Amino acid sequence: MALLEITAHSQTLNREVDFLVILPEDTSGMIGMESKESVCCPTLYLLHGMSDDHTIWLRRTSIERYAGEKGLAVVMPAADLSFYTNMAMGENYWDFISQELPALCRSLFPQMSRRREDTFVAGLSMGGYGALKCGLRASDTFSYAAGLSSCADIVDTVKRSGLAGKKYWQDIFGDLRKLPGSFNDLFAAASDLAKGKLPPVRFYIWCGTEDGLYPQSVRLRDHMLSLGLPLTYEESAGSHMWSCWDEKIQTVLNWLPLRKEEK
Repeated sequence: MALLEITAHSQTLNREVDFLVILPEDTSGMIGMESKESVCCPTLYLLHGMSDDHTIWLRRTSIERYAGEKGLAVVMPAADLSFYTNMAMGENYWDFISQELPALCRSLFPQMSRRREDTFVAGLSMGGYGALKCGLRASDTFSYAAGLSSCADIVDTVKRSGLAGKKYWQDIFGDLRKLPGSFNDLFAAASDLAKGKLPPVRFYIWCGTEDGLYPQSVRLRDHMLSLGLPLTYEESAGSHMWSCWDEKIQTVLNWLPLRKEEK
């Protein structure tokens, strides 16, 4: 696999942005690696959590090796503490992640597939929220979306979180009284997707049963299934830990519709 550290200009954020990209390449001459170059590779946008940045998946997991075995490109952007939103007092990270970044990557890396069917998104915790939101609100861009240990109920997260004060949440979401049922509420987003005419998206949700966010995943699972949305749900023993996410990102890659015949 080729690992690239990218600094590029974002028209949406009106500044330079950093992100990491893993690209499939022929590793026949490398010890202990199995990967083949792809001329039209599927791409996974992999989102970080609240305390982390765009380097964390590479530092805490073996995502480079896992992706190489699948012939999968992986893009890992930085979104700071934005919760992948167009912030009330900040930058338009939602527009950047859901629209501009995929277009930018396709222009920079011609070997990335331009097909929506080959464009996926996944993340953990805050990034799990962002990934599920991408699937629910940007189904014209993404065809598969996976959330691990997700902040699945943002209204509950804001209400209960001891990680930041009220002003922090107001800077992200604006008037918190208007958050339930809003664009940023995944429950409302699921209802909107189910009754709309947007392209279908397949979802995957996992959470550890010892995780404080577990009840949120269960509630979102029940809501999405009641709407008839295509959801693969799994839970198992585990907490909010990288040992769980390193294992489950492999499950996500096996769940994605990766065509083995691609070269």
